[in-house]
Amino acid sequence: QVQLVDSGGGLVQTGGSLRLSCAASGRTFSNYAMGWFRQAPGKEREFVTGISLGGGSTYYADSVKGRFTISRDNAKNTVYLQMNSLKPEDTAVYYCAARYASVSFKGSEYDYWGQGTQVTVSS
Repeated sequence: QVQLVDSGGGLVQTGGSLRLSCAASGRTFSNYAMGWFRQAPGKEREFVTGISLGGGSTYYADSVKGRFTISRDNAKNTVYLQMNSLKPEDTAVYYCAARYASVSFKGSEYDYWGQGTQVTVSS
């Protein structure tokens, strides 16, 4: 089992920044690729970004490329999502997720999920 705890969400104005964190406990964190997904009201959950086991490979949805940065610290069992130049359309509940071995763009292929953290961007 891997337990994930998301944090760092909040209310921010358009153009602002937030940094989300996801702390993991349980099994060996470095064995899991990590992803961030988001779900806005009335919309399906969507892939935002993912990072490989050692952090050497990262993947981004086109909608966040150049604005968001994913990183991980395996010594601290934590993955981060730095979000800059936020837009109202980024408003959603953000979830971190862990998948054994490799990143997937499909949420259904992830093994463990955090509880989610709300991000609200005001216009």
